[in-house]
Amino acid sequence: MNIIKQIITYLFAIIYLVFSLNFFLNFIPMPELDGDAALFMGILATSGFMVVVKIIELVVALMLLFNFKRPLAWLLILPVSTNIIMYEVFIAGIVSIGLVVMLMNLFMVYQYRKKYKCIWQ
Repeated sequence: MNIIKQIITYLFAIIYLVFSLNFFLNFIPMPELDGDAALFMGILATSGFMVVVKIIELVVALMLLFNFKRPLAWLLILPVSTNIIMYEVFIAGIVSIGLVVMLMNLFMVYQYRKKYKCIWQ
């Protein structure tokens, strides 16, 4: 089970590292959006909200890669993963990498559930 946790952790961290760096460096071309998706992403982009989200993604990815407070990192990124899947389902009308990311995130939160025991007391 430990090897599975390591694979998920590094895969998850690489996904978030690549996409957060892409936001700042634009090395992967993004597809054209239309309709509600374009409107939603336009509002997020002009408000500066995406900059904050991408910084959080970058910091969490580095925390996971360098094994710095991993249980905390998994909780910090959970709202971002939730928003990705909600965007895909309710606005874009597709399910893609968001489902994979969300399942990995939930699995790892479950794996660290004993570390979060103090939160629930």
